[in-house]
Order: sequence, then C-alpha cells, then structure tokens
Amino acid sequence: MKEHELDRKDKELQPQESRSLPNDGADEQRLWVDLETIPHLPGVYLFKAPTGQVLYVGKARDLRKRVASYFRPEHTLPLKTKALVRRASDLDFVVTRTEKEALLLESSLIKRHRPRYNVILRDDKNYPALRLDPREPFPRLQIVRRFQKDGALYFGPYHSAHSLRETLKVLNRIFPLRQCKSKKLVPRKRPCLNHSLGRCLGACAGKVTEQEYGRVVDEVVLFLRGKTDRLQEKLRAGMREASEALDFERAALYRDRLRAVEEMLEAQVVVSDRLEDQDVVGLHFQEDSAEIVLLFVRHGAIVGQRGYSFRDPSEGPEELLGAFLQQFYADGRLIPREILVPMLPSGHEVLGEWLSDTAGRKVRLWAAQRGSRRALLDLAQRNAEERAKARSGEATDLSAVLEALQDLLRLPRLPHTIACVDISNMQGRHAVGSVVVFAGGHPRHGDYRRFRIRTKMEPDDPAMMAETVERLLEKEKPLAHRLDLLLLDGGKGQLNRILALLDEKGWKDRLPVAAFAKEREKDLGEEGRGLYEKVYLPERKNPLFLTRHPEVLHLLQRIRDEAHRYAVSGYHRRHHQELLSSELDRIPGVGPKRRQTLLQHFGDVEAIRRAGVEELARVPGLPRPLAEKVHAYFRQR
Repeated sequence: MKEHELDRKDKELQPQESRSLPNDGADEQRLWVDLETIPHLPGVYLFKAPTGQVLYVGKARDLRKRVASYFRPEHTLPLKTKALVRRASDLDFVVTRTEKEALLLESSLIKRHRPRYNVILRDDKNYPALRLDPREPFPRLQIVRRFQKDGALYFGPYHSAHSLRETLKVLNRIFPLRQCKSKKLVPRKRPCLNHSLGRCLGACAGKVTEQEYGRVVDEVVLFLRGKTDRLQEKLRAGMREASEALDFERAALYRDRLRAVEEMLEAQVVVSDRLEDQDVVGLHFQEDSAEIVLLFVRHGAIVGQRGYSFRDPSEGPEELLGAFLQQFYADGRLIPREILVPMLPSGHEVLGEWLSDTAGRKVRLWAAQRGSRRALLDLAQRNAEERAKARSGEATDLSAVLEALQDLLRLPRLPHTIACVDISNMQGRHAVGSVVVFAGGHPRHGDYRRFRIRTKMEPDDPAMMAETVERLLEKEKPLAHRLDLLLLDGGKGQLNRILALLDEKGWKDRLPVAAFAKEREKDLGEEGRGLYEKVYLPERKNPLFLTRHPEVLHLLQRIRDEAHRYAVSGYHRRHHQELLSSELDRIPGVGPKRRQTLLQHFGDVEAIRRAGVEELARVPGLPRPLAEKVHAYFRQR
C-alpha cells in the first residue's frame, strides 16, 4: 500500500464497535473482552483508557489469538502488561487485508497517538550522512540528514556531526571538489581561496574540464564505497602516466592523494573482511529494563554506535526488537543491505518485506550463528550488557552519593531534586539569573529557568540572586515545592541574603539552602594560596570542606558548573540582543515595531548595514525617506 493511501485509510477507517465489558463491581478497573467477536484476521488493536486516550497500539497476524494472550492468568503476564490491562476500559480493532498493511497502519497510529505503553524512541533524530549526485556537471559533497530516492549517492550514517565534518575536511584535502554552497555552479572570473590552497579544482573559473572533474568524482565514490584497492591502483596509474609525460606537478598531486588515502586506511579499525554495509543490533533484556545497542558497520569498519534504554518493557524480546526496528528505520534513515539481529524479531517476514520496500532493494534480517557476522553480534551484545551494567551501577552510586550529601549537609530529606542559582552580568549590565535543576543526579532540562534582572543595574550579586529566587518562588511554585535543596553559587553573603528572603516569604523551614563557593584560602602563605571549594550552611560559623568526600564534591561541582554555563549563555544572548536593538534605536524614525520588522526581514544588523537603499525600501512599512536615513546612518559609521 502506498504511503498516501495509508494516510487516507488511517483517517477514514473507524475502529469496530467496542467488544469490551467493564467489571463495574470490581475495585480495580478490569477489562473483559468477548473473544468470539474478534476475527481470526490480520489487523491492529487499540487499548483505550476511560477518557478515550489510546494506551497501546499493536498489530497481529491473527487478531483473536493475539488479543487472547493479554487475558492469560495475571501471574504469567509482565508487570507492564498487567498495568495496561488494568488501566484499559476499552478495546478497539481494525481489520486489514494483509499483515504488511497492519504493520503500516500500526506505525501510523503510534506516530499519531504516542501511546504510553508502546515502545517510543525518544531519540528520533536522523544521523548525518554525505550526499553526492554524479549526474550533475560539477557535483559537490553535501551533509544531509535524510535519505531520499532521488538518484543521488548517499554514504553513512555517521554517529556524530563532528566526526562527519572531520571526515569531510580530510576528503576535501584529498579530493578537491568544489565546496561552494550553491546547488548549481556559479561562474566567476577568479576562483575562491580554496583553489589557491589546493582544496578546489576551480571549476567556477574554468580551471578544470568536466571530464577531469568527473575523474576526481569517481575517485571519491570509490573511496566512500570502500573500494580502496581500485582507488589506489587508479592513483598509482595516474602518477605513472603524469611522470612519463614529464608533468611532475600533476604526478605530485597523485602521490599526495595516494599517501593521504593510505593514512586514512591505516587509521580505520576493520572488523569484517566482507567490506559490506551492516547494522548490528545487540539486545540485553531484563524484566524491568532493556538495552539496545546499534553498531554501524560501513565497508567492514565500525563508524559509530548508538544506545537506547527501555524501562519495564511490556512485551518479550522478540516483540521489543521488532518494534524498535520498525521505528528506527522510519522517516528517511539509511537502511543497509544487512541488519544483523540477535534473534529474529516478531513478524520478521513482513518486517523484512517492509524494509526492502522502503529501501528500494533487498534487505536481509539475519540472526547469524557463526562466522564474522556472529562475532559482530557478540560485540554488539557485549556493548549492550556493559551499557546495562553502567546504568545500574550509576544509579547505585548516585543514590549513595545523595545519601552522603544528606548526611554532610544535615538535610531533613534525601536531596533527590536540587536546584542551583547563578548570576551572570558585566558590571551590572545585561544581568541574567539562571536556575538549573538536577533530579537523581541528572539534569532535568525541562525545569531550567532564566530570569532577566530588573531591579539592579550595578554589580550586586546577592541582591540579583535574591531577585532570581523571589521570582522563582512566586512564578514557579510547583517547581519550588518539589525542591529538596536550593544550592547557591556564592559565599556567605549570598547565603545570608537568601535566608532573609526565605524567612520573609515563609519558606525558611520548607526549603533547605546551602552556598557553594570557590574561594582563596587567606590563612596560608603566598605560595600555598589556592582555590578551595567550600560549602556554607545556615547556623554554621565555619564552612564545610568536601576534600574527603570527592564523589559529593564532584556532584556539586557538576551542578554548579551547569548553572554557570546556563547563566553565561543567557547573558550573552541578552547582551547581543540589546546591543543590536540599541544600534537601530539610534536612528530617528525607527521605533520598536520597525526595528523588529527590519531584523525579521534581514536577519541581523550586519545585513541591514550592507543593504542598499532599494533593498531597504522594499521592507514592508518602511517609507523610502526612512530607508535613505537608515542607509545614510550606517554609511557614516
């Protein structure tokens, strides 16, 4: 079924009338289903809450058999499945013509409803790759994040944008294709600086013919496809040919390319002699959690990996693996010819057919049992196991660290949720107060807050911090009530000011406070003076040193450094915005609305500065006389 047909079917198909009978007399919500009304046909089923919210979407080759599996004796069901059935009050189903159609409809419904009990990949970004279209007269390498069926060649994916950019730098040095951003080659009288540096063939200025440029494109393709033996042979032949023709400059270019290719090959760690593109899946499955690690193997070498964690999987490992593969390879990701899996996932036949249709070629799901493929699966499996151990150990260690922090600071409860406050300004100007929140030792970015300081225009960190905390208590009460500890980036002055504020607002006994300062020790001699981390506590005269508790110290440093980073980035943003605004505000006739219109039209002040009168006059709402004033203002500076 085509994608647009699926979308239409998803909108038009209404689920069958509910066949569920709620048990109104039970204390717990318990779903009852008349299985005789459910057909032995392929389709999709949906568990729903009393509010109508979709809790789970599943597919089945045989709807009656699959639904019946949810109503086995409770002690045989996973915990998450028990919770699903208890919470559901309704069961709907949609019959489809084939199992493949059911898979496509299930995928569409999961995207639409994001059900709580389905496997949902939180990290749904597409990894970067290289695109090259050899059909163009003078093609270039592009970084893209989506693979399209447009006839171009795609190479990747790369596990990070940084690694891809580093690879591209090396490729541009070895194979000097054009690096200009325009899709079509724009003719120029003089080539760009890259040509002078030997990193571009200068096609825009006619320095290379289309045939010569095409030969370099062929070399790039050979290299990216892993056919390095043919590439090295080709480079050696070109070097010999140039030497025989006494064209020593061209021979040197071939020699340098050959050396660079050999150096890159030496740096690669080859894990398979098959030189194929493969994705290798490792799965570590437990009752309360699961870890999946995906290794990207390109031309026999590992180019990156990605890990995914799942809590309380509601289904078995085969179902989890099938759901993961179905979601991971949706939305324009590159699908290699081989996907090595530790076991064949649920519905692997239809899943393999869908992968092949999506990729436009045969894709094999292979649970290899021997040879180099089995070795790759074992490597992925070990990575998944180590990832699970690391997460388990991290949770245990952090729990112990938080308990130690509670004892050291004599806190009334375990400091699971910690907020840290910091201030960033330049001599009182453009001041920003930041609040970062850590839960269980990990940053909770959704709870981060920034506040523009309005009451102080001169340097006064304690007063600025008091304004930040006051606005936090007033505007973010639900967040403030969840806090177990308020950490201040400062010393005794900041602590005393915040304690007075909390006393005034009635929060003194509800929110524990500590100040974490980096100060110089004054009692030591000049040679021994250095920076020391101290914790100032209420009703304690001397600060607390944490040198004997490095784990607690490192946790507080990490929280404090994150608050500082967040405050500084907020200050830079405000500083930049206000500088830009003030520049335009100096022009007579440009008020806040026209300033905003100009910035939206041109993007920044530098673009406005470079614009001519005609460009300025085309801005909506900007009369020509005022456009001339703006142009004249920037020409005078």
